[in-house]
Parts: sequence; C-alpha cells; structure tokens
Amino acid sequence: MHTTDWLQLALFVGLLTLITKPIGLYLCQVLDADGKTWLDPILKPLERITYALMGVKREQEQGWKQYTVSMLLFSLIGVVFTYAILRCQYYLPLNPQGFVGLSDHLAFNTAISFVNTNWQSYGGESTMSYFSQMVALTIHNFTSAATGIAIAAALVRGISRASTSTLGNFWVDMVRTTYYLLLPLCTVFAVFLMSQGIIQNFKPYDKATLVEPMKVSVPKVDKDSKPVLDKDGKPVMEEQTVTEQTIVQGPVASQIAIKMLGTNGGGYVNANAAHPFENPTPLSNFLQMLSIFAIGSGLTYYLGRMTKNQAHGWSVWSAMMIMFLAGVLVCAHAEAAGNPIHHKLGLAVADGNMEGKEVRFGIFNSALFATITTDASCGAVNAMHDSFTALGGLVPLFNIQLGEIVIGGVGAGLYGMLVFVVLAVFIAGLMVGRTPEYLGKKIQAFDVKMAMLSLLILCISILGFSAWALVSDWGQAGLNNAGPHGLSEILYAYSSATGNNGSAFAGLTANPTNGDPHYNVTLGFAMLIGRFLMIVPIMALAGSLGLKKIAPPSAGTFPVSGFTFTVLLIGTVVLIGALNFLPALALGPIVEHFLTAAGQLF
Repeated sequence: MHTTDWLQLALFVGLLTLITKPIGLYLCQVLDADGKTWLDPILKPLERITYALMGVKREQEQGWKQYTVSMLLFSLIGVVFTYAILRCQYYLPLNPQGFVGLSDHLAFNTAISFVNTNWQSYGGESTMSYFSQMVALTIHNFTSAATGIAIAAALVRGISRASTSTLGNFWVDMVRTTYYLLLPLCTVFAVFLMSQGIIQNFKPYDKATLVEPMKVSVPKVDKDSKPVLDKDGKPVMEEQTVTEQTIVQGPVASQIAIKMLGTNGGGYVNANAAHPFENPTPLSNFLQMLSIFAIGSGLTYYLGRMTKNQAHGWSVWSAMMIMFLAGVLVCAHAEAAGNPIHHKLGLAVADGNMEGKEVRFGIFNSALFATITTDASCGAVNAMHDSFTALGGLVPLFNIQLGEIVIGGVGAGLYGMLVFVVLAVFIAGLMVGRTPEYLGKKIQAFDVKMAMLSLLILCISILGFSAWALVSDWGQAGLNNAGPHGLSEILYAYSSATGNNGSAFAGLTANPTNGDPHYNVTLGFAMLIGRFLMIVPIMALAGSLGLKKIAPPSAGTFPVSGFTFTVLLIGTVVLIGALNFLPALALGPIVEHFLTAAGQLF
C-alpha cells in the first residue's frame, strides 16, 4: 500500500467516526414515534395524512408477532406489485427504448431481489424501462432500507425495555424512517451526485459512431429472436461487426443515492459503480463508499443511547471496525501482490492485479470498495470481484457469509451483530459458570435457540443451494470457470443471494440465453430465505427479551463494553463463521490460491 492509500483509509475511518454520533442522535428522534426533528414543520402534515390513509394509529404499538406479520404482508405486496410491473413493462409509460416485459422467472427473481437483496440477473440498460427503474426498483430501495431499520429498532426496543409485550409499530417506523431519514438524505445526495456528472433525465438513448469498428461474438438468434442452440443445447455464436455505441440515458442519480445510502446496490447499468454515469469522479467514489456505512454506523450509537450504555454501542462499533480493517488490508495486499503466475513468467507489474478494475480507481480503491460493499449488505461494485486474486476474492465472500454484520446493511447489520452479541454473552456465561446476562436480562434457552436458528438458516440456504447447483447440469452449465474457481462462483452467488448482498462473481451466467430458469428461481428462493426466515427468529428473540425484567448489575455481571467484550465478540463472529463455511472456502478460494501459486489456471 502506498502512502496515499493509508491516508485515504485514515480519512475514511475518521469521517465515519465523526458522523456516527450525529446520525445516531438523529435516528433516536426519527425512531421515536413522538420524536421531534427539524423537518417536522414540512413533513409532519404529510406523516399525519399518510397514517389517516393507511388507517394506522400512531400511538398503538404491536407485539412481535403483529410486527412481523405486518412486515411480511408489506413485503409480499411489494413482490406482487414489482412482478406485475416488470411483466407488463412494454405497455407502461416512460419506455422510450421499447423494452419488452421480463420473462416469468426473471421477473420473479428481480421482484424478490429488490424487496431485499438487489441481485441482478439482467443488464439494467438493456432490460429495464425508466418506469421500471423508478417505480418498480427505486421505490423498493427505500422500502427495503426502511424495513431493515425498523426491524433493528424493534430488536433494540426489546433489549432496552422491561416487562413489555410491544416493540413499536411497524407502519409508523416505516413511514418515519422513509420521510424523515431516507428521503431528505437521498435528495441532498442525488443533487451532489449530479454535480459530479451523474445523469438525471428522461431522454432516449444516444448513439455514437465508433472511430474504429470492432468485431464481437454474440449468440445467434432465429427470426423470432430466440437463441439458436447446437446439439448440446448451447448457444450458437456468430461474429458481428459493431460500428456504433449506445449511450445510456435516464434517471440515474436518484437511484444511485438510495442505492448507496440504503445499502441496496442494484445498479442502474450492468457495470454498476464501475460505469462513469454511476461513479464519475474520485470524490463521488469516496462519498459513495462513506454513504454505504453511514446509517449502519449511526445505528450502533443509537443502540448505546437506547440501552443507556453508550460504551456498549461503541464496543460493538469497535468490533465492526477491527474486522473491517482486517478485511481491507488482506484484500488490498492480495491484489497488490498480483498473480503469482505472472511473477514466475517475469510479467508482474508494479501495480499488481489490475484485471477487472478501473484504471481511474486503481487497486486500493477497488479493494476498499469491495470490502465495504460486502461488509454492508450493499452489493454495489466498482470492480469485478470475479477477477480478484483467490485471496482477494475470499475477503468479500467471507464478509457475506459472516452475515454482513461488519457495519452491515442499514438495520440488517445491527440486528445481525446483536445475534452474535447474544451468543458471545452466552459463551461468556458458560465459561464462568453463571447464568448469562445481557444488559441486566438473563439469556435463556429460548433466546439462544432463536439466535442460532437465524444463523443456521443462512448456512443451510447457502450450502444447500450451492451443493444442488454443483451436482446439477444446469448449475455447471452457468459456470465460466472450472475447478475451485467455478465452485467459488456458485458459492458466491448463493452467499450473495442469501446474505442480501447482490454482488456476484460475474463469470456465473444466472440468466442464460437458452431460458433455463433454475438459477433465477433458486436464487429467488435463497433471497426469500435469507431475508425473511432470518427475521422471524430475530423478532421472536426481540419479543422474548422485551418480556424480561432488568436486574441491577452485580459483581458477577459480565460487562458488555471494553476491550475484553470486543475481543470476545470478534472471536465469536469469526469462530462461528469459520465453523460454518471453512470447508467450502477451503475447496474454493483457498485451494485456488495454492494451485495458482503452483502455476495452474482455471
């Protein structure tokens, strides 16, 4: 790493630290149903009208079951709404390119994806109309982020309250988070992004004539625009001469703002944040990375303030930051070291592994972005993770498999980390022979079962679907690489889908030209499992904690702040992650690293 890289990392961590407290304090105001904010004169009337139209009583709180059912129903309606728009896209307005509706399995995959994950089996600029991008996708970027924050708030209320059966009101949390937090921040951020060169318009796509025509191989299609297949069922390729380039237009800045602040990650175009229309300058790149962590970092301060133990909030934040820094340094070092085969051939360059990276960002910015976007459940990328070295690619993959709790997605990162906090306290209690306590509440068998169930659900989905794909013809047909890298491509796909990330080892073809629906359908179910089956036991945990009484601290109470707790929490996260996924990682990126060092390519 160069001096400028160290300075940028220090600036990033320093600014994130500075904004954590103000955002946390503002979150306390927003997530209090009676909280007052400086936006009240403008938004309070709109909030009241919204409650009246929804038939919601602001003061009426819900138990954990009611809260969870409300969240599930709201998400189900969102899936159906998005599916209908994508299927009927051709007949809807703001479609100057005349894009047809999506296939049933691709619409199913995308509708589920944008309710939580933003996995993309399509190229945005060649598939989605402006109407679909704004109404079907961008709106869900807001509601998905608001849902994550609402669940985190409900869990924190369960921890901080005593002898209560209610955890707030889902509809109130959704409305207030959207109106008072996400919309104002995204409006300001979108204007800034436009100042950097990100487009925001409704113009039809432009075309530019190439100075030098180029030849490309593309799948051959018949008169009905269906792919022509050979006897093995694979697409027949034909060579075409390209003489012009299509330049995408559309409402990009507004989608990028919530894509980053809401840790959604769904790119307007297929190249995502590597495209100059989504990420044109070093400043836009830096602030997009900072925005991914901003709200998630503030939620740790919100945790400390609500539990009246600010040191606990900072300890959770510290554990997250230590794991973040470790990931950045490992990934950056691996990419800077370059490909060992190049070294043996005498072809190594001073810049390391630049494959799949933008020259304007370079190695460190690419490694930093990759680590941040997979620490959070974002999935936006400014470099192609599939082109990273084996160990460089291991970092984002392992980040996702840990549950993306290193700062994490807005809300999702906090409630995921609090599951590990409960387990860490339970382990500490076992070690000293005392009944585990967390902030004065006894951690009992039901609480541990719910915490473990939420983690096992992720493990079963990731490893189960990956194993199915690996032994199936349809799974292997989508691979672009053989051997351990091919395994990593499949493992990354189901980790990303289950972990609500959305990034990919893009060598995997999830939406093949032959129309095979297996990847789209299985990834869709992985996204449903990873988001909603994990939330249900977490909400049950919140309900259980809320019913408990708070006992005053005693000489034997295990402190949930300070160096010892931070180390225990990190150890719990890494140990459980290693136990769950180390065998699969050993067969994928780890063995690929050693084989590459021995001169073998995949």
